[in-house]
Amino acid sequence: MPLVYKIKIKILIVILALTSYATCEEIKKMGKFKDWEVLSLTNESGKVCFAQSMPVLQSPKKIKREARLFVSFRPVDKITDEISVTSGYEYNTQNSIIAKSGKSKYKFDISQEGFAWIADSKIEKKIIKKMKKASRIMITGYNKSGSQTIDHYSLMGFTKAYNAAKKNCS
Repeated sequence: MPLVYKIKIKILIVILALTSYATCEEIKKMGKFKDWEVLSLTNESGKVCFAQSMPVLQSPKKIKREARLFVSFRPVDKITDEISVTSGYEYNTQNSIIAKSGKSKYKFDISQEGFAWIADSKIEKKIIKKMKKASRIMITGYNKSGSQTIDHYSLMGFTKAYNAAKKNCS
């Protein structure tokens, strides 16, 4: 799948997720599971289902950002377990974007247009397995000026949200 298409889908998901659900007929809220929610989007390219969460803690605290962590399913493209993140700004290219849970660290390989994702589906499956067992995952990113941000995501409700998103797009 072309990188540009993936980016457009990510941007569309975030924009739609941030807008009122009532004003957008294409997106449906499928359920809320503690700190995670499940949404589906149907458009001319097919159906996309995703579980998403917002950080429970952000650093630095004084800067408000629209950060999100996603696990997406796109059956038409045969994409499952796609992990992506936005920290609410354009990432710089000099620093890595890292997900950390316990002693496990995972690097996001691709970042563009304010989103980052992992290129290797085997690593995504490892992260999801970890997310099902852990209570928190932290995403560290760097903005264009080189300032570090850390977003803490609760994993309470992740397994149920993940299963619901997967089921809705199977």
